[in-house]
Amino acid sequence: MRAGQDGRSHGSDVLAIERLFLSFGGVQALADVSFAVREGSITAVIGPNGAGKTSLLNCVAGFYRPQRGRIAFGGEDITRVPPDRRPALGLARTFQNIALFEGMTVLDNVKLGAHAHLKTNVFQALAYSPAARREERRLREEVEREVLDFLEIEHLRRRKVGSLAYGLQKRVELARALAMRPRLLLLDEPIAGMTEEETEDMARFILDIQEQRGVTVVLIEHDMGVVMDLCDRVVVLSFGEKIAEGTPAEVQANADVVAAYLGRSHA
Repeated sequence: MRAGQDGRSHGSDVLAIERLFLSFGGVQALADVSFAVREGSITAVIGPNGAGKTSLLNCVAGFYRPQRGRIAFGGEDITRVPPDRRPALGLARTFQNIALFEGMTVLDNVKLGAHAHLKTNVFQALAYSPAARREERRLREEVEREVLDFLEIEHLRRRKVGSLAYGLQKRVELARALAMRPRLLLLDEPIAGMTEEETEDMARFILDIQEQRGVTVVLIEHDMGVVMDLCDRVVVLSFGEKIAEGTPAEVQANADVVAAYLGRSHA
């Protein structure tokens, strides 16, 4: 049993979702969704296809703006904060479909994630001043030491991303998000499409990110074995509404959750 699954509490709430409503035309994507994420935890958001899971992550990341409701991160209201400002606050994410620059190297892709924390101004960067060069060198060393080594892809740093296998590309995307030095990491189906070995590796890295780096993780995942093994809390969505929340064991035994996945007659 993992720490956090035995009833021991984590820190204070790092993320609070309060009565979130999101619609696209006449389609209700999220309806009155509320829950909180404890700092230092791993929380899964699960549900059938079309339940609103990715829409929820897009609201937290700032790509969607809800019509009603509030999103608080670290106690601050970020509901109206533009998405490009959220990484500097400590929020990073990966995507359901890999969003990397295939013609660039692994190192250059991952370095892009750390640019949210660069201190040189645009004129220094354009002129590639001594200050910009020093910061660029420190950034590269930090990425190689703290991120590529951590995710065991340092030997691939000069490879073009497009030449890598799918599982390694997913790891590079995780590395780019980790280079943002997040306090909260949003993972949209980080294990989808992976082999059994790749799944085990990714699950291990997610645990290490939480346990060794103290990063809070919110993930969307369809592999219930991974969810039950990794997560402290599980939030279940169905047709845009939250139908259950609790520990993995509590959610697994919830009749509404079984009905949402299998249909009422099977439940």
